[in-house]
Amino acid sequence: MSDRSNGFSWFLAGLGLGALVGVLYAPKSGRETREEILSSAREGSEYLRDRSRQAAEQVGEYADRSRARVNEYVDRGRTQWNSYVNQGRQFVNEQTDKVTAAVEAGKQAYQTAASGNAGGFHEVETPEGQA
Repeated sequence: MSDRSNGFSWFLAGLGLGALVGVLYAPKSGRETREEILSSAREGSEYLRDRSRQAAEQVGEYADRSRARVNEYVDRGRTQWNSYVNQGRQFVNEQTDKVTAAVEAGKQAYQTAASGNAGGFHEVETPEGQA
């Protein structure tokens, strides 16, 4: 990393030195040179402004796409969650109905047995050959 930054420093130093030598040996007057430097500075400023605007637009597009993708995943997750919750509710309701039916059948069997055999035992018939 140090070699890379050192190389870049030398590049910048060479660039600055080259610009200085170019200005000193230019066949133009001081006024023309200053105007050219100002013009180049304005062009550079405009270029940077345009590039920063483009970068901001691109970041905005990436953010919009990311936001849309996150919303899509959230919606998918919410739909899947609701599906599981509904399946669970349906299962609980089915089991509740089965238990309720079994309890009612037990009550009816008890009432039938209690009313048909007032206090006595009830004889159960078995199939032939099994007693």
